[in-house]
Amino acid sequence: MSTPFTAAALRGAVDLSGLKKRTTSSGSTATSAGPAHGDAAPGGAVIAVTDATFQQAVATTTSVAAVLVLYSSAIQESVDFVDVVRSAADGKGGRLQVMAADIDSELAIRQAFQVQSVPVVLGLVKARPVPLFGGVYSREEVAGVFDQLVELATQQGVTGSVSIPESGDTSPADEPVSVHHEAAFAAIEAGDLDAARTAYESALAEDPGDDDARLGLAQVALLQRTQGVDLQQARAAAAADPRDVEAVLRVADLDVLGGHIDDAFTRLVDLVRVTSGPDRERVRTHLIGLFDVVGPADDRVRRARTALMSALF
Repeated sequence: MSTPFTAAALRGAVDLSGLKKRTTSSGSTATSAGPAHGDAAPGGAVIAVTDATFQQAVATTTSVAAVLVLYSSAIQESVDFVDVVRSAADGKGGRLQVMAADIDSELAIRQAFQVQSVPVVLGLVKARPVPLFGGVYSREEVAGVFDQLVELATQQGVTGSVSIPESGDTSPADEPVSVHHEAAFAAIEAGDLDAARTAYESALAEDPGDDDARLGLAQVALLQRTQGVDLQQARAAAAADPRDVEAVLRVADLDVLGGHIDDAFTRLVDLVRVTSGPDRERVRTHLIGLFDVVGPADDRVRRARTALMSALF
C-alpha cells in the first residue's frame, strides 16, 4: 500500500510569517553534488523513520504530535539541522516527538512529499501533515513555529507527551513515560506490532484507566489489520458490494490510517443503517474501536457517535 501522505495534502495550518525568507545552501537539490556523509545520522531523541516504518510512526501522532525532518545524508548542513530541530522541540516539555527521514535512502517518503530541496520540516498531528518550513533557521525561530504547532495540537485534542533527555537548557516532560509505553514505542519503531500490543496490554493490566495505553492498543490493532492490504483492491471490493461487511470494514480501516476520518465514520454509520443482527453488531463494534483510535475528545468522534445513535434507533 502506498504512503497516504502526498504534497497535495499539505495545507497551511501554522502562521509562518515570523520566518524570513533567506537563501542558504540548503536550497540545493537533494541530489546535487556534495561531500559524502553516508555514515551521518541525526543524534539525540530522534526517531529514524524509514519507508517501512513510516505509517507506524505516523499513527502515533494521534496521541503525541510530531515533527518530521526530511534531510539528505549527502548534505551535511541538513543533517546538522536535525539537531537544531531536536533542541527546539525539547524545549516544548515533551509535547513534540522528533522524527527524521533520509530522502537519499527512503525513496517512497521522498516521492510522497515531492522533496526538491532539504531540509524540509513538517508537523504531524492526528496522522495528518502540517506544512511548516524548508531551509535552515535558528533554534529560536524554529521554537517559535513549534509553539504554534503545540497550540494547534492542543486545539485538536492531541496532548500526549514523550520523555526527553536530560539537558541543561530543556524542561522535562510533564509526566514520565511508563516502562510499558517505552517498550511499546520501541517495538513500533522496530516494526514489531505483536510486541507493541503486548506492551500496551500490560500497561492496561497494570492501570485499567490508562487512556494512552488504550489509544495505543487501538492504533496497533489498526496497523495489524491493515498490514499487506492493497488499497485499490479493497476499495474495488467495497464499491462492487457496498453491503460486503468485510470489504467495507477494511476500507474504513485504511481511511482512518490515511487520515480520512470522516469518510471512514460515514461509511460505517451508513452500513449500520442497512444491516441487522450479527452483521450490524460487528460493524457497530468496529466503529467504536475506530473511535478509540482517533480519541474521544475529537469532534469527528463526537459527531459520529451522534450519527451512530441515530442509525441504531
